Amino acid sequence: MYRFSNTVIGFLNLFTLLASIPIIGGGLWMARSSTTCEGFLQTPLLVVGFVVLIISLAGFIGACFHVAWALWVYLVVMLLLIATLMGLTIFGFVVTSQGGGVEVPGRVYKEYRLEDYSPWLRNRIKDPDYWRTIRSCILGSKTCAKLASWTPLDYLEKDMSPIQSGCCKPPTSCNYNMATAVPQDPDCYRWNNAPTLLCYECDSCKAGVLEDVRRDWRKLSVLNIVMVVLLIGIYSTGCCAFQNTRRAETDYPYGENRMTKVRPRWDYYWWRWWQDKREQLY
Repeated sequence: MYRFSNTVIGFLNLFTLLASIPIIGGGLWMARSSTTCEGFLQTPLLVVGFVVLIISLAGFIGACFHVAWALWVYLVVMLLLIATLMGLTIFGFVVTSQGGGVEVPGRVYKEYRLEDYSPWLRNRIKDPDYWRTIRSCILGSKTCAKLASWTPLDYLEKDMSPIQSGCCKPPTSCNYNMATAVPQDPDCYRWNNAPTLLCYECDSCKAGVLEDVRRDWRKLSVLNIVMVVLLIGIYSTGCCAFQNTRRAETDYPYGENRMTKVRPRWDYYWWRWWQDKREQLY
């Protein structure tokens, strides 16, 4: 039972070490892919994969081979990771607290307004380079092509995703049959029937993308909470393993390993060999 925490930490880090390999492989595969949506996610995947790999390797070596400095590095990085996840979770809930759809009378789907979302998200989506990437992603996903065969009755009875509602049709309030010019939503004038144009430059399209981001981010924030709780538990076990490793270290200036129930540290025999050579020389 004395080294139980070391064993637990060793197995946990061996599992996460193996799990980091497909994460890194997925990021590298996305880097070679020509699809914009996949390439957009490659950097976070690679960063997460390499961080998990380094942390797991340090924890595995430190726990299984009683290397105190490796466990110390593992605990420091784990503490930084926990703090980062907590910060991202709080930031995510703050940023995604605004938004949501607006009910459309007589329709199942909702419509989305850009001004309903947080300033940080609005500024992000208005960046031309960022929006060009997202626009290409929507075009490549064929999201709007799924609505091409819809009948007027389908628009009354079927639901739409936020992107379909904002990017694939003009706002429901638009009226193109009026003889007189009446002020309408600016998106009504941005609409174009061309399959490559549609409402991709509309504010409603950007709002639909932000709604998707908002939903995914809130799910990720909930997952982050679970991960933080799990990491705190692993961190506590790692602290016990670190204390065990420190106790297992031999007080080398006195020569003998005085702990009979714990294996000597990984460099003990090398130290003894060096001491014997010094005694032979002098």
